[in-house]
Amino acid sequence: MPHADRNLAFAVHPDRGMILEQADTMQDRLIVGLDVPTLKEAEKAVRELDGVVSFYKIGYQLAFAGGLDFARELASGGTKIFLDMKLLDIDHTVARGVENIAKMGMTMLTLHAYPKTMRAAVEAARGSDLCLLAVTVLTSMDEQDVIDAGYEYDPHTLVLRRSEQALHAGMGGIVCSAEEAEAVRRIVGPNMAVVTPGIRPKGSDHGDQKRVVTPRQAIRNGSSHLVVGRPIVGAADRRAVAEAILEEMRSA
Repeated sequence: MPHADRNLAFAVHPDRGMILEQADTMQDRLIVGLDVPTLKEAEKAVRELDGVVSFYKIGYQLAFAGGLDFARELASGGTKIFLDMKLLDIDHTVARGVENIAKMGMTMLTLHAYPKTMRAAVEAARGSDLCLLAVTVLTSMDEQDVIDAGYEYDPHTLVLRRSEQALHAGMGGIVCSAEEAEAVRRIVGPNMAVVTPGIRPKGSDHGDQKRVVTPRQAIRNGSSHLVVGRPIVGAADRRAVAEAILEEMRSA
């Protein structure tokens, strides 16, 4: 299980794509979600967090407001970008999309953990520095939501099944709730990324997240990277909140 003073970086494995290999700083394990409506607000957040945060997530909201060009700009300057697109389509379409995203200089990319989709993406990303992440079960979903979606498994079981499939497909990492991180880590071993959204510092609003944990507990559970959006970008003092979360991660 990852320990707080282990450093994390990525390397390309010939059979399994992008995996965790060696050291980096705890700062590179905190991914701030730029979940804001405008490019102007995203640029402001990045300026305020300069020197504290080195890794950002860009999802649908910002991507459709000029965020893809912003992602390229940040990546060209050395900032790590997690492009949260949750791709799912026919194999050919996913593969062509992954090829172009790899050329953008992104660090991480999400796709839904369907075996055929993952295999197509892994082949398309081969030889690049793009870490492919398998989205297991969204942290906004609980057991009833999973049942309503037509799955026969409870969220925990479905996460573990999809993690095993992602491992066999050659994915670089897993996206899951930190509640499942410890069990996922036992399945995928020490070398794959385990990226956990739904992180909420003690006392913060959970919003629409249902399976949440604190930064300290996520690290202890085996998460390699924590995605924190609204608690930081929605704060009056974003820098102070990010620094407090990093300190909590280090104390784990």
